[in-house]
This record gives sequence, structure tokens and C-alpha cells, in this order.
Amino acid sequence: MSFPELPSTLQQALTEREYSAATDVQAAVLEPEARGRDLVVSAQTGSGKTVAFGLAMADELLGEDGRVPFAVPPKALVIAPTRELALQVSRELAWLYGKAGGRVTTCVGGMNPSQERKALRSGATIVVGTPGRLRDHLERGALDLSELAVAVLDEADEMLDMGFREELEAILDATPEGRRTLLFSATMPRPIEALARRYQLNSLRIATIGKERGHGDIAYQAVTVSPPEIENAVVNLLRYHEAETAILFCGTRDKVRHLHATLQERGFGVVALSGEHSQQERNQALQALRDKRARVCVATDVAARGIDLPSVSLVVHVEIPRDAETLQHRSGRTGRAGKKGTAVLIVPFSRRRRVESMLRGAKITAEWTDAPDRDAIKAKDHERLLSAFLAPVDFDDADRALAKKILAERSAEDIAAMLVQSHRSKMPEPEELTANTPEARRAAQKERERPGFEDTVWFKMDIGRRQNADVRWILPLICRRGHVTRNEIGAIRIAQTETLFQIPRAHADKFADAVQRTAESEQDDKPVHIELSDEAPRDAGRRNRKDGPGGHVKAKPFRKGKPGNFQKGKEKGSSNGAGKGKPFKGKSNKAGSHKVKSHKGKAAKG
Repeated sequence: MSFPELPSTLQQALTEREYSAATDVQAAVLEPEARGRDLVVSAQTGSGKTVAFGLAMADELLGEDGRVPFAVPPKALVIAPTRELALQVSRELAWLYGKAGGRVTTCVGGMNPSQERKALRSGATIVVGTPGRLRDHLERGALDLSELAVAVLDEADEMLDMGFREELEAILDATPEGRRTLLFSATMPRPIEALARRYQLNSLRIATIGKERGHGDIAYQAVTVSPPEIENAVVNLLRYHEAETAILFCGTRDKVRHLHATLQERGFGVVALSGEHSQQERNQALQALRDKRARVCVATDVAARGIDLPSVSLVVHVEIPRDAETLQHRSGRTGRAGKKGTAVLIVPFSRRRRVESMLRGAKITAEWTDAPDRDAIKAKDHERLLSAFLAPVDFDDADRALAKKILAERSAEDIAAMLVQSHRSKMPEPEELTANTPEARRAAQKERERPGFEDTVWFKMDIGRRQNADVRWILPLICRRGHVTRNEIGAIRIAQTETLFQIPRAHADKFADAVQRTAESEQDDKPVHIELSDEAPRDAGRRNRKDGPGGHVKAKPFRKGKPGNFQKGKEKGSSNGAGKGKPFKGKSNKAGSHKVKSHKGKAAKG
């Protein structure tokens, strides 16, 4: 669909950027019924949303001559969740309104606030910023919203997820009642609905996300690997696809740092993006990708929104996304504006069921496959080399003269082989991968077991998610009361009303004795009971499903005996009741500060 009637200044800007037709969301906001109204727009990432709300606000910003009249207070405000997205929006709106005389000012964390205040005092048609920085300028009196005509919330669902509700409400409360509010969001959860009801009047809802949720331009693959070979699989995927630009998503900063160093060592042009990098470092990394000085970006989810690199054709989920929405937003860095892209999930053998469930929830169909091996990569290399060598090339006379000299010394076949070798030497070597066989999966299962945790005993305490139990304070509590280090604690499973944790059988007696010796060392309010568990977490879950809340299945108890020897029956020499199902009692007055009472009720000095 071509663009409807627009002022000549905007038409010229769109033509120079080779915009010949409007996307679905751009056409929808320009329909007669949408002009001048509050909008709630649900559209997929990469669908041209920035240009869409830029065009939607044209009636409020442009005069009859198609130009922006000068004014100091801004006429439009765009709020974005991240610095990267705000900077991207600013660049898009700058070229769109550049010929109309529009002035765009960006206010984001990590930049010089005094320069931003100076730009605001000089007059800005459109202000683009992040919630925290905008609120700061508002409270200091640098941001005047008295004449605001349009407020845009871009990626509103993400801003609410990040905890910016208070900032958004403070900013919107400072705007005139007659202003338009355009709310753009990839999803429409209840908090978004509430925000729309509070700040919009008779809003028009526009949804351009179909039943497939906008995945048509992205081909999904799920690659199963052995956990120790995840990095090798990443290397082979990069070599197999040889994408112009690829983004690898990890879950933590440490993983980003490690994978970035690994890929650098293996010869890839790679940059890193995570929360530990300054704004200047992020800008330099993105510029390196735009300049083709780097082709791979390793990033945390901080980069899942706001990065708009048209050359991204491959997204690799090195670590599994936490939910379907994160999967969607990560993958949305490719397949943008009608271009095709590939998203690959690297799935350890043991996590396949979880990923299958996530894909079903996201309504995504993925091709399950193995990671490409050396033979598949070499075959791809042959295709790419032939295509590159046989492409038309213009030669000058100097090149032809040098070619004749080389032909006089070497045969044509030798020269072609040297050319192939020269190109191949610039490519990192593929990695050898273990075949995806039942034997390999069993070996991977053994790899998951930490040394010393082949035989463990489960303890439990009667605090769970309902009591705000968290590993961050449960772990030091266990270490302090049981006189063990974190290396002697296995899995911790937090359920609704209880928490179970593993102690190696060899340390279980020592742990039980230490808990008693340290009992009543401090005084707390809330009682916490620690005892040996008669069942593992899986058994407890099965029992709850069978018997319902409060149900109980009798299991063989662990009894305290010789060190490292928990077994059925009463052991001789047992000096206390540890392991007989009697609880160790403790009290707490705050998270992370729990005290344990002896089950006999007597204080024990430790």
C-alpha cells in the first residue's frame, strides 16, 4: 500500500529513504478514523513502528506550509525503555522531520545532562528520552510540557516490566489534558490496559499482529547439543550461516564476557553489549557493526530491544530465553521490515521439553536439527567461494598486467587453488562436535552431576515462595547454620510452602550436628523448621498431585548413624534425634537472618 496524502516535506524525506509503500502499521495510523485520536497500537517489532508514530503526529507538528513552526517548549514527547531504543528513535525522527525544520532532542541516562538541558532551552520540536532521565529534567524545571500536543509511549509493556510505572505516571500527569496519547506495545497485558484507561480518551485500538504473531519473516531452528559443546555449536553456526551481522544472546554479563573472549580468540570480528558497558562503549560497539568492522555481537537481554541493524540476518539464543516474550523480542532483531532472518535456539538435551513448551506458547514452529558439522560447513564454504569467484568484477590494466605475470610463473589451476586457500585462511576453523546419539545424551547427563554429589540427602525447611524465600538469603542461612560452604550444598528447590536442599551424604551427619550446636545463638521472631526430608522434590510434587494440599505419603526415613551413613532403622550410638523426622526450629525477623532452635528446646552453644 502506498502512502496516503502527506505534506511534501515528509514525502520528500520518505522518498530519499526509499520508502515506496507503507507497512501495515504505518497505513493504519494514517487512516481517516485514526487522525487526531488517542491510539493503542499492537504491532510486532521491526514493522516500522517508529516511522508510524512519526507520521501519526504530523498533524500536530506541521503548519499549513508543511514546516514546523518555531517554539521552545516541545510539541511531542516520545518515551522509550532503553537508551539504545531512544537513540534509534531519535535518528529516525531526525531524518523524517529534518526537511520540515523539526528539531529532535534526546535525553537518556549516560549522556551529559547539562548539554541536554541546554538543548531543551534552545527549543526542541520532539523530545525523545528514557523515563528516569525525563523525570529528572521535569523535576528540575528543564523540561516544559505545558504546550505538549502528542505523547508517545514506545514499547510500553517493556517499560512497565522494568518498573517504570511511577516515572511514566509522573511524566504523563504533567502533560496538558488535551494532548494525544499514542501507546505502542508488542503485547497488551492488563497493566497496559489500565494505563490506557487512565490516560486516554475514546482511544482507537489497532492490532497488526496476526495469529502467527509476526514470525513470518523469521525461520526458527532448535539445535540440540551436549551442554559442554554449546560454545562449539555457536562457532559452527556462525561459520555455517556466515551472516552479514549476527547477534548472540546470553543470560548474564559473565557469559557475555566469556563468549566474547572465546570468539575473539578464534578469529571472529566480535563486539559485546551488556549492562556493564558504558553508553560510549555501547555506541562504539554498534558503530563497529554498522561499519562492518565487526560481524558478531554478543549481548544480554538489554540489547533485545532498541537495536535496529538492517544487516542482522542471524540471531542465536546461546542461553534459553526466560519466557516466550523474551524469545520474541530477542528474535525480532532479525526479519525486520520485510527482510528474511533466522533465529536459532541452542538447546541442551535435558532442556528440550521446556523449549518445546515455550515454542507452543509463542505459537512458533521450529525445525529441530543438529548443529552443523565440519562437512556441512565445508559444503557451504564451497558454494560461497564459487559464488564470490564467479561474480562479475571490473579489472583495470594494472590488474591484468599483474595477472599475466603470475600466469607466466604458475598454472591457472595453481593460482585458483592459492586463491581458495587465501580466502579460507581468513575463516575460523569449524569445531568437531559429538554426534547427537543416545550415548552422547547419557554422557551429557553424567556431566551435569557435580563431583561429590552422586549420593545426597535432602533436607527441608518450611518456608517457600509464599514466605518470599529466595536463594540469595537461603544459601548463606544454610552455610551459617550447618557450618558448610556453598560448595557442599547441592540443588535448592523452592516450592510454594517449603524449600528442599541437598547435602552430600558424607556431610549429612556433620550438617545435622552443626545445626543443633548453633541453635538459639540469636533471637528471632518467625520460626523456621529444618529437618531431614523423607522424599525428593519430584516425589513431593507427585504426592501433592495425588493427595492434594496437606496430603502425605510415608517414605523410608533417614536415620542418623555413623558419619555419611544414613539408613533405615535406629542406629546404635545415636546421640540425638536428628534424622527422626523431628524438626529443627528456628526464628527469623528478616530475610537472610534466621535462627535455629534445637528440637529438644534447649539452647546449644556453638
